[in-house]
Amino acid sequence: MTGNGFTATGGVNRAESMPGTIDTSSDARHQAAFLSLHDVRKTYPGVVALDGFSIEIRPGEVIGLVGENGAGKSTLMKILGGVAAPDSGTIRIDGVDHERLTVEHSLEAGIAFVHQELNLFENLDVAANIFLGREPLRGGPLKLVDRAKLREMVLPLLKRVGANFTADTPVSELSLAQQQMVEIAKALSIKARLVILDEPTSSLPLAETEKLLGVIKGLKAEGISVIFISHRLHEVESVADRVIVLRDGMLAGTLATDAINHDQMVKLMIGRALKARTNTSEREAGAVALSAKGIRTAAYPHRIVDLDVLHGEILGLAGLVGSGRTEFARVVFGIDRSLGGELYLDGKHVLLSSSADAVANGIFLVPEDRKLAGILLDFAIAQNISLPNLSAHSANLIISAASENATAEAQKSNLGIKAPSVKTRVGTLSGGNQQKVVLAKWLAMKPRIMIFDEPTRGIDIGAKAEIYRLMQALADTGVAVLMISSDMEEVIGVSDRVAVMHEGQISGILAKDQLDQENVLLLAVGKSAR
Repeated sequence: MTGNGFTATGGVNRAESMPGTIDTSSDARHQAAFLSLHDVRKTYPGVVALDGFSIEIRPGEVIGLVGENGAGKSTLMKILGGVAAPDSGTIRIDGVDHERLTVEHSLEAGIAFVHQELNLFENLDVAANIFLGREPLRGGPLKLVDRAKLREMVLPLLKRVGANFTADTPVSELSLAQQQMVEIAKALSIKARLVILDEPTSSLPLAETEKLLGVIKGLKAEGISVIFISHRLHEVESVADRVIVLRDGMLAGTLATDAINHDQMVKLMIGRALKARTNTSEREAGAVALSAKGIRTAAYPHRIVDLDVLHGEILGLAGLVGSGRTEFARVVFGIDRSLGGELYLDGKHVLLSSSADAVANGIFLVPEDRKLAGILLDFAIAQNISLPNLSAHSANLIISAASENATAEAQKSNLGIKAPSVKTRVGTLSGGNQQKVVLAKWLAMKPRIMIFDEPTRGIDIGAKAEIYRLMQALADTGVAVLMISSDMEEVIGVSDRVAVMHEGQISGILAKDQLDQENVLLLAVGKSAR
């Protein structure tokens, strides 16, 4: 599209055409765009979400869409999905211009979404989820679901995504990666021409991530276009034909295939090079802050966890999904009862029967799912920050709004929470700023032990750097930090030491000079570090 610097790139060899698929042997850049946006603008009260944005999408290309939270990615997706109408600009589909799309128009155009928060019914099987509301019927006026026909329709879709489960499998029995495949199969069932994947790998371990990236390459080989949204830039680099970078609602730049790399994407996203985040701190860790001796969790009742976390250190806790890391954190925070063992805080035995006991002892948890367990989305920033410590903001059982606001203002300034005011509803904030609110409520209470469970899941690279700085600052003041993470770069780059779990127990602990991907992975699968 002229005038905005857009030229289709690509240059990736296509797979040979298969029966029933589109011939994509020629590069996507030589094909006409079937979908384009031109000079699209969208504003919300006080915010310009998209400003003069243009894009062209051609058959069989994978477009990486990156940008910090709040850059405009979600607004763009809402416009393509027919959920939001642009204030101005044009949407062109197969040569026909539209001022806006409805949800029906979007589906008819073959635009399908796989959201970060999966929309599946776990009480139904795979086939029922894929064709929900569109089931083949039999029995005339009785309108009975034709199960045999339904399975017949689902089988080729599952084959296309490389599924290793059947149409009759209950969704409740599937892993996250398999559920992602069901969502993609659902997209293909509406004859999708464009599949938009929003952070599809944010909760997946390495092996399942590789499988999903393989599915993306398969869609591309069939001539189906993909918009791949991810904060994991190395994944974008591995699958994208070109990368479009949004910053502050505007196009920051486009990278052709041979120009796609981590550093270039970061520069366009934040307007500058990001300093390496490798932990180079020379601080000396202090005495043992938290000591777990013989802890047994419900997930692995016959395995024990022995682990010490020191004052003034960031101890990474790595391991494969399902290794028992989160279950251990839940015991330390008093959510779950230990089936055995003891916890010591600064050398003194403690009994944690509830999270209230943990909080009273200065042990705080930043949970993996902040929206479910970390914040109240419909409450204001100030209310969220004061909630764990209402007694500090009340007199005679009456909460002082002035006291709440004063504390929130201080934390908003200290943590750089980007919001119009402390009265702003938390649900309107970006993921990174929501995570800062979770942190703010604990930092206002002077923690002794801070547990971070997947602290940067679903937040952008700039916000990640800020979270890392906050963690370092906590450790510098003597707080013991336990960080659970599935992000290998994060574990290696941020931690002072790394403990690795395998099937419910610590398989090894790595000092800083031992930290590399191979050692972490060896311990994660139950082998010895080299």
